[in-house]
Amino acid sequence: MANPQDLSHALYLLGGSLNVIPSSAIQVFDATTSQWSLGPPISTAREFSSTAVLTGQIYSSGRCPRWEMVPSPKKPARKMAMFFLALSLTTLLGTASMQGTAAVTYQARNNAGGTAGGTRFDNEIGLDYSTQVLSTASSFIWTTFQQDDEASRKNVQVISLIIENMDGVAYTSADQIHVSASYIAGYSGDVKTEITGVLYHEVVHVWQWNGQGAAPGGLIEGIADYVRLKAGFAPSHWVQPGQGDRWDQGYDVTARFLDYLNGLKDGFVALLNAKMKDGYSDQYFVDLLGKTVDQLWSDYKAQYGG
Repeated sequence: MANPQDLSHALYLLGGSLNVIPSSAIQVFDATTSQWSLGPPISTAREFSSTAVLTGQIYSSGRCPRWEMVPSPKKPARKMAMFFLALSLTTLLGTASMQGTAAVTYQARNNAGGTAGGTRFDNEIGLDYSTQVLSTASSFIWTTFQQDDEASRKNVQVISLIIENMDGVAYTSADQIHVSASYIAGYSGDVKTEITGVLYHEVVHVWQWNGQGAAPGGLIEGIADYVRLKAGFAPSHWVQPGQGDRWDQGYDVTARFLDYLNGLKDGFVALLNAKMKDGYSDQYFVDLLGKTVDQLWSDYKAQYGG
C-alpha cells in the first residue's frame, strides 16, 4: 500500500475512461525523473472518481458505492515533503460525456508458482501487465466488433486469468481464461509478446457471439485470431494470405480469410459477429456480401494464386 514517502513528488492518474470505457489503470508520473510508469491496477475500473489521502494511504471511489485502497506502485521511499495530486483520466482527456458502461473487473493469478513456467511468467510477464492486457484487449475487441454501447455486448462482470500447469496453450471457459505454465516455460522467443497475443485471442472468446452454439468452431477460432491479427500480435509462423484448405479451417487460415472479407466490406467481421448473437447460418455471408461463403473462398484463393 502507498505510504507518505511513496507519494512524494508524484502525480497519480487513477482510472478514468477512454471512449466511455472505464479504466482500472494507475499511471504514475515521477517528477524527479520526468517519466511515466504503470502502477498495479485498482481492483475496480472507475471513471469520474474521487480521491483522498488518509494517513498516507490513497483512497479512490467512483462509479460504485464503496471506497477502496489504491495499490502502492512500490516506488523507492524518498525523504521529501509529500506532494500528491490525483486526477481521473476522464478529466485529463477532457471527456465531457457522463455516459458510461458497467465496469468490468480484470484479475489474474499464478497457480503455478515454483514451477519453471510459473517463475518465467512472474519474471517476464507478470500479473499487473497481464491484468492490463485483459483490459486493453477488451477495449480493442469492443472497437473491432463496433460494440459502442453496453447493450450490444455480453453481460460480463469479471474476466479472470489463471496461469496453471496443464497441457496445450490456453482455453477459455465462460469468463475464465486458463494459460499453460508449461507452454510459457517451453516457449522459445519473446514470451511476453506471445502471451499478449494469446490473451487477445482468448479475451475474444469471452466477448464474441457464437450463434447460440451453432457457429462452426473454425469460424469462432478464426474470429479470435482475426482480432489478434488486427491488434498486431500475429506470430511469424502463421500461414500467409491465400493459404489453407477450407474457409472454416480455423485459427490463422480463417483469420486471413476474414481479413480479406473485411476488406471487401469494411466492418464485415463486426456485422457477422452481431448476426451470430441469436444463431448462425451460412446465409449471413450472402446477406452481407452478396455471395455464398464457398464462392467467396474461391475468389479469395484465386486472388492469391489458388
